[in-house]
This record gives sequence, structure tokens and C-alpha cells, in this order.
Amino acid sequence: MSFHLSASEVRIDDNRYLVAVLRDEDGNENESRLDLDEYLGNSEGRFEWGGNNFSESARDVHFAIEGGGEVPVLRAELQNSEGEFFPADVNLSEHIENNNGNLIYE
Repeated sequence: MSFHLSASEVRIDDNRYLVAVLRDEDGNENESRLDLDEYLGNSEGRFEWGGNNFSESARDVHFAIEGGGEVPVLRAELQNSEGEFFPADVNLSEHIENNNGNLIYE
């Protein structure tokens, strides 16, 4: 299940950790934390799934639920190899899920 549909108090800590209170299969709430640097990289100013350490070349990292479909979006300015920063965003529900109260990468 996409994590944001069963989450509350979703935030980004230290520009790289996705933190959320998730419900498990029994309806209990659990705070879970996922290091996005393990799964997201920066490819010339764009987020790249399967990469790593995006936060090392990012600034103004923030999270929001956006749009009518309630899309969980991570936004940042990412630096390219020439030192220029570009606005970038990624839909976290593409690969982040709630597995019985725990954030996981799929």
C-alpha cells in the first residue's frame, strides 16, 4: 500500500529521512523512518530512483502532499556537475510503501 494513504505526521528530517506515523494491519500507529539517501540520487539536477546520496547536492528539501490525488511529493533544488541548482521533484509513492506499519522501498 502506498505509504501516504495510511500515514500521518509525514515529514523530512535532516534533508534525507522520510518520517511518518503509519498504521499497521491491526490499526496500531507506529513511527517509521526511511533514509531516502539509500534510494534516491541526483542525476544532473534531477532526482533518480536507484541512485543514492541526493542530499549531498541538495538544498531547500521539503515534503508536501499535493494535488487532488494527494500525491506525496519531495521537492528540492539539486545541483548539477557545473554547480548550478535546479528545482526538482519526485513522487515518493512511486517506490515507498507501508509494509505493516514500516516505510519500505519497493
